[in-house]
Amino acid sequence: MTEVLVPPLIQQMLQPGFYPHQVQEPVKLIQTHVSYVLLTGDFVYKLKKPVNFGFLDYSTLEKRRHFCEEELRLNQRGAPELYLEVLPVALVGEQYQLGGTPVVEYALKMRQFPQEALLSEMFEQGKLEQRHMVELGRVVAEFHGKTVSNDYIRSFGEVSQVRAAFEENYQQTERYIGGPQTQVQFEETKKYTGQFFAERGELFKSRIANDYIRECHGDLHLRNIALWQDKILLFDCIEFNEPFRFVDVMYDVAFTVMDLEARQSRDLANVFLNTYVEQTGDWEGLQVLPLYLSRQAYVRAKVTSFLLDDPGVPTEAKQEATKTAAAYYKQAWEYTQPRQGQLILMSGVSGSGKSTTARYLAQQIGAIHIRSDAVRKHLAGIPLLQRGGDDLYTPEMSQKTYTRLLELGIMLASQGFNVILDAKYDRQQLRQEAIAQAQAKKIPLQILCCTAPLDVLQQRLQQRTGDIADATADLLASQLDTAEGWTEKEKPFVKILDTTQPIQAQLKEIFTKEGRR
Repeated sequence: MTEVLVPPLIQQMLQPGFYPHQVQEPVKLIQTHVSYVLLTGDFVYKLKKPVNFGFLDYSTLEKRRHFCEEELRLNQRGAPELYLEVLPVALVGEQYQLGGTPVVEYALKMRQFPQEALLSEMFEQGKLEQRHMVELGRVVAEFHGKTVSNDYIRSFGEVSQVRAAFEENYQQTERYIGGPQTQVQFEETKKYTGQFFAERGELFKSRIANDYIRECHGDLHLRNIALWQDKILLFDCIEFNEPFRFVDVMYDVAFTVMDLEARQSRDLANVFLNTYVEQTGDWEGLQVLPLYLSRQAYVRAKVTSFLLDDPGVPTEAKQEATKTAAAYYKQAWEYTQPRQGQLILMSGVSGSGKSTTARYLAQQIGAIHIRSDAVRKHLAGIPLLQRGGDDLYTPEMSQKTYTRLLELGIMLASQGFNVILDAKYDRQQLRQEAIAQAQAKKIPLQILCCTAPLDVLQQRLQQRTGDIADATADLLASQLDTAEGWTEKEKPFVKILDTTQPIQAQLKEIFTKEGRR
């Protein structure tokens, strides 16, 4: 039946003899509304359909050639192992062939990989782990670091440009109110984004000025990420529409976070997000994250809703689509709801388990985990894993680090985030400054002091490898000598943790507090 419905070229490409290499029979055809994808075993051939949807225009041969080449260029950034070449397809008599003239079509040739390599498949099989999210955070950070930006691309970060896409989403989904969308959710989501654009103009300007509007991926969900041959690959990025690709880097990050959270995997989303912002130092970018999280969930809701209008979709599938769309509309709305942020200071000497505890706690309450080691190295402009020299640990540099750490904590907690500031906080002046600023902003604050016996501290530091922290066991004695005790004013905020004992029970009361990323 498939062969009757597809054009003669695709019918021929379904024949094993069409290809100049061995194929795995039968050749499989996957159709989307914009392309034909042929799986031959070792290679995949993708052809664009001659369609024009406004936001996507493949209507002429020249446009299909151009967008095949763009798809190759853009995806070689994140998945060079997969994207091989663009091949002309010629018609000789009644026979189509790869290469030659006259050219009647273009095909993008890619390397085929198993479906189980997709992160979406790994998730379904229970194989997606925190270590994969750490690596993904690093890979996406590195990817964004290499992406292009210029005045034209940056212009897409202007409020008028960003807002237009949101407004279009609302216009296109009004008819689903009373179906998968509710009137209240629709109005409150729209009100939130409208206010965000009206009130946060300076934030958008700073994103442009600091070069965070780049030629990004544009569609970075789990089905477009693969772990193949021990490498994470970002593929199938948006090649057909500039406004979907010339975006804030947080637009990409939000897509992955939203997708994980839609799958009820907030812990994995938290690991990915915290790794990414630690790598890039773009903690300020988190201010636009709720906006883009809502947008990505809303787009997924909208696209799923469109199935309800398709007469070719069976009733049962429409019922499922209604449930899926409703969940995404609700998720988009939830991201816009006000939350009470809180500030948690970690305290303790090197090796006391601060970062391990903070990382665990961050996943439980959806907190932003900011390590002083990362802040210090970003301030100095050195790679996170590079060992810092003496100049990195002067009193002046330490003061700068703690000032920046607290600025970030207050800024994000004021905007509804739970924030964990992970540093020694061994000086009363540093702790009291944090308490004073939190109280002035009416931000709940808690101090978690991590402790362990001296021999455990020494052993942990001796065994530490591959971490951004530079502290070694020989510094312990001086740290313990110079640490200042708790004042009466500080004690109500302090909870002492023994990190040689199970941490979950000790942190139980913090878990019960309402949290937000």
